[in-house]
Amino acid sequence: MSKTERILIVGGGIAGLTLATALCQKGFRVELVERNSNWNAVGAGISVQPNGVRVLRKLGLGKAIEQAGVVIRYWDFCDQQGQVLCESDLDAVWDLSNSFIGVERSKMHQVLLIGAASASLRLATSIQTLDQDTDHVSVVFGDGTVGKYDLVVGADGISSTVRRLTLSTNPPVYAGHMAWRSIAPVRPRGLNKLQFHLGDGCFFGLCPVSEGRTYGFGGAFEPRYHDDVQDRLKRLRKRFSGFGPVVQEYLSALESDEQIHTSAVEWVEQTHWHVGRVVLIGDAAHASSPMMGQGGCMAMEDAYVLAEVLHSEESIEHALNTFVQRRRPRVEWVQGQSRVVATSFVQPVAIRNARLREQGDEMFQCRYRPLVSQP
Repeated sequence: MSKTERILIVGGGIAGLTLATALCQKGFRVELVERNSNWNAVGAGISVQPNGVRVLRKLGLGKAIEQAGVVIRYWDFCDQQGQVLCESDLDAVWDLSNSFIGVERSKMHQVLLIGAASASLRLATSIQTLDQDTDHVSVVFGDGTVGKYDLVVGADGISSTVRRLTLSTNPPVYAGHMAWRSIAPVRPRGLNKLQFHLGDGCFFGLCPVSEGRTYGFGGAFEPRYHDDVQDRLKRLRKRFSGFGPVVQEYLSALESDEQIHTSAVEWVEQTHWHVGRVVLIGDAAHASSPMMGQGGCMAMEDAYVLAEVLHSEESIEHALNTFVQRRRPRVEWVQGQSRVVATSFVQPVAIRNARLREQGDEMFQCRYRPLVSQP
């Protein structure tokens, strides 16, 4: 085991809480700080694909995540009116021992908080400076307190403060499409699959997350802009008014502007993920578009692998080098395939739909097959 007595994790999202759980289970002393004043998860829903569920099972949280969400067995790509272009059997793609789960982010966060209960968790705590020498990292927090650590992990998301203070001041890059996410108290037409409804330069996805609730996510390939909260629901309904009855049933079930989270999709592609005794994981290191639905799963895999190598390697330097060697090829595959999917979505509709009818399931299986193996 590397000589690591005190580890600071910055960020209390999926990456940070998963890492806190994994490190505590391996006997490390862990502190986690989160800049927000509560544990409310940002966003609406998430599909935890089987490679992510595999991590949670290893951490003893597999049953909890299944109980918190819904098992999904099929993924459909449909045309704008809801006609199925191709369907993929998820059990045929993935290891049958791990489920594909649709779940509300808030419920997933509660599962992860239970797992991380052994760590020292601090809310409303930001970091101001990071200074490191050969033996330690000195951290000044927003409240003026100071800490000294053997390792600092930036799990603080796409706008990472740790990344800005240590590795790069370059801002995230706009990926070319806007996203709208929400949860509605409805299961349109008894929906029990994950579906992508594809329009012309836009799409609307639906994923069950509980018995009577569905996660909806719209996307449009267009210039970046700010979407005010006021009248957001009205604009969302108008933006996707040309879509079929399943999407319209979902949109009709939304009740307020505040239910909808709008964001510009951004990329982070870091040449280096670590320097000295500081390392980035999850979106802080490699955020990409959600076209593969793998952002949360890649973060959980990062966390599990980092805990594993810190426990097995003799030094932090070796552990961090091994971490990057193991993780970078897998992450780059997801980022590359996300670009491929995004490009296919903006092809002429007739060409795209014909290709999905003929090769959709084959392409889907090829896209996810490399992720079936252990990270």
